[in-house]
Amino acid sequence: MASMDGLYVGLISGTSADGIDAALVRFEQQRPALVAGLVHPWDDALRRRILAVAQDEQRLDLDDYGRLDVAIGRAFADAATAVLAEAGVDAAAVTAIGSHGQTLRHRPDGDLPFTLQIGDPSVIAERTGIATVADFRRPDVAAGGQGAPLVPAFHATVLRPDEGARVVLNLGGIANVTRLTPDGSVTGFDTGPANGLMDAWCLRHRGEAFDRDGRFAASGAVDPDLLAELLDDAYFMLPPPKSTGREHFHLAWLERHPRVADLAPADVQATLLALSAVSIGDAIARHAGDARDVIACGGGVHNAALMKAIAARLERRPLQSSARFGIDPDFMEAMGFAWLAYRRLRGEPGNLPTVTGARGPRLLGAVYAAP
Repeated sequence: MASMDGLYVGLISGTSADGIDAALVRFEQQRPALVAGLVHPWDDALRRRILAVAQDEQRLDLDDYGRLDVAIGRAFADAATAVLAEAGVDAAAVTAIGSHGQTLRHRPDGDLPFTLQIGDPSVIAERTGIATVADFRRPDVAAGGQGAPLVPAFHATVLRPDEGARVVLNLGGIANVTRLTPDGSVTGFDTGPANGLMDAWCLRHRGEAFDRDGRFAASGAVDPDLLAELLDDAYFMLPPPKSTGREHFHLAWLERHPRVADLAPADVQATLLALSAVSIGDAIARHAGDARDVIACGGGVHNAALMKAIAARLERRPLQSSARFGIDPDFMEAMGFAWLAYRRLRGEPGNLPTVTGARGPRLLGAVYAAP
């Protein structure tokens, strides 16, 4: 098997669509190292459109869908170009781009399960001049899996513990947990909201894309009745494998609870933060109660109020940023999709059936050749 070592770019925009994470990763003897990373901003009008579609507030006809697919593809190409410029690396030196795309819908259950990430990879390959691997989730869904989360396999590569069980907690728009053990066994699933609901509520009431340091939430008080109602959602008690997204946990879901209208916006924000912390803590206690530590990554690491609230639910397990282990928490997921592109070109499966519930290991992603 050819080693396929070299430079790769990983690209992802999460459920909050708060920017395109771009990571330039070097693989040497199959070991990844971050060379450069940046968050490429969305055009504000395009971001608002993505969020409206993802939250089912706006429907698309086929022409609108096609144009949005291309616009997102161009934005992803710009993100790849920007991270290469940041590192002073020529596109010709990069083996491939791994592009997760932007999720618009994720419905892996039911009679016709599907997951939809857009951002035309042909556009990315054409505009960057770099072969692009994309459409990672659908092969797993076709094999009966959830198609998400996919990054636990990467967590196992870079954060496998020497002794005892460990949890890796990704705090994106949605939170997911990975349980790792020294013998290499891996399980994981989406726990529910992390930043997504808080970001959407903050944007509506403060005009800001996210709640910096959790200050908006800290200015309010948790409403125990609303919190109990939110935690009563059936998703939280479903057994793994399971995954979710903005199509479930969005503002319309929140506002179906009449109590929201009677509360000050800051109190709702405080309650949403508590929802994230409690659901994450309960999920770890229920499914990874033997974990000795919890390592956090994703944008939520920078929300001091959220990190403090989660730590209070972990029963004395230490909660640390992945930065303590030499991995930038802002680019863990983007690095993961560079790694998945690397696996695809090596002809190696990218999914973990113990995480997604798929019928078996599958090659993930389709390869779009460079021009």
